[in-house]
Amino acid sequence: MNKTARYLSALVFLLSLSLTAQDQAVIDQIVKEANENSQLERLGQELMDGIGPRLVGSPQMKQAHDWAVDTYASWGIPARNEAYGTWRGWERGITHIDMIHPRVQSLKGTQLAWSPSTSKKGVTAEVILLPMVKDSAEFAQWLPNVKGKLVMVSKLETTGRPDYNWEEFATEESFEKMKAEREKADEAWGQNMRNTGYTSRSIHEPLEKAGAVGIVSSYWSKGFGVSKIFSARTKEIPVVDLEMEDYSLVYRLAARGETPKLTIVAQSEELGEVPTFNTIAEIKGSEKPDEYVILSAHFDSWDGGTGATDNGTGTLVMMEAMRILKKVYPNPKRTILVGHWGSEEQGLNGSRAFVEDHPEIVENVQALFNQDNGTGRVVRISGQGFLHAYDYLGRWLHAVPEDITRHIETTFPGTPGRGGSDYASFVAAGAPAFGLSSLSWSYWNYTWHTNRDTYDKIIFDDVRNNAILTAILTYMASEDPERTSRERIVLPVSKRTGEQLEWPEMKGPTRKGGF
Repeated sequence: MNKTARYLSALVFLLSLSLTAQDQAVIDQIVKEANENSQLERLGQELMDGIGPRLVGSPQMKQAHDWAVDTYASWGIPARNEAYGTWRGWERGITHIDMIHPRVQSLKGTQLAWSPSTSKKGVTAEVILLPMVKDSAEFAQWLPNVKGKLVMVSKLETTGRPDYNWEEFATEESFEKMKAEREKADEAWGQNMRNTGYTSRSIHEPLEKAGAVGIVSSYWSKGFGVSKIFSARTKEIPVVDLEMEDYSLVYRLAARGETPKLTIVAQSEELGEVPTFNTIAEIKGSEKPDEYVILSAHFDSWDGGTGATDNGTGTLVMMEAMRILKKVYPNPKRTILVGHWGSEEQGLNGSRAFVEDHPEIVENVQALFNQDNGTGRVVRISGQGFLHAYDYLGRWLHAVPEDITRHIETTFPGTPGRGGSDYASFVAAGAPAFGLSSLSWSYWNYTWHTNRDTYDKIIFDDVRNNAILTAILTYMASEDPERTSRERIVLPVSKRTGEQLEWPEMKGPTRKGGF
């Protein structure tokens, strides 16, 4: 090697060291800002405590969108609410459920989303149980009995203790006996429902038509005091969910012929057809402004709690990552864009609308990072079926502090997500989009779509780690001199059908929903 060649080689080596030092300096600043000036607790209180649940079509959803735009503006980040459709507008009011016979007791529960309202006085009526029937004809003959009654439409649970409690304290024989009794009771309930000719979802309509004055249900989430809260399916009569303990109390009284009576006040307001939005904020790229790194989290929630872990924490991660990046990396090479998607809970509608409306952005996505499954630290990342995902994700993850990455298991190349959260909308369009999957913290039983999904369940140390992870991955993706590969794996043959699996198809959003 001659003198000139040696000089050039040394110069390249020194430049590479300089770039590495530059990257490390930015990464160190990201970590320092996240740990010493975190805004997570304040943002969490403003969003979850102050605004509350964010049901699509509710005034609180619009309030949250406006709050996000204003918050980004205070950080010097341009943001906008981008309308993509409309939804049935509805706002919940006060719910009171009281048993007034055979004794007086206030019960714990709430009206379901989009439930028709009662008057201020509410409705007072006797409770009636679904009968055991041999076929749909016998059920049709029974139906007139519901006139003027409140109808209980959920099964009686065998036990109010979660399985983990039985495993800790019961004898093996007792636990096995309970499970056998539960399985038998569940099978009998399911068969009886089929005998009626309806499902648990469709039976509300005939009950309402037959003159029932309200529906009482209970969707136990297999944890102490936890109910899953979804939507009503009636047109004029209220639907309330009782927590399992109180539902079981009323059910047992009715089964013993004690003719329990309830007074239900479930006020709500119909607001007609209202617009739905995504909130979009961006830090413009300085060198490649038409290439994008996207931070992704759905903004809406169900409204049994305040949507803290589904998906308030994902929202906080993306907002905090954007705040940090604007402060320590204000001139990114590529445009950094954040999407706070609407109506994810009803079918990824916000993100699907964005993909459909912005093909020019989707075509130029360098990477998308999505977080949406609870408050825990990220522990799993899949390559989503992109053949060379390891090449770039591996590089980017290498820059993340080891105290964060040591918890993370990666699967490369993985398989493409077909639903579940908003990254799937982008994967279907062929964009390299990745879910940052987190540790459970009893998510499925205790906070996913439940009445217990509230601020006090947030683990801020884990959320802070996730914000650091997201900010560093975003920085590395923005700085990467190479475009990410979109080459896909050849999907395997389905064990179920024996046919070659295909890449998930793009699906359009519901742009007018809830009616």
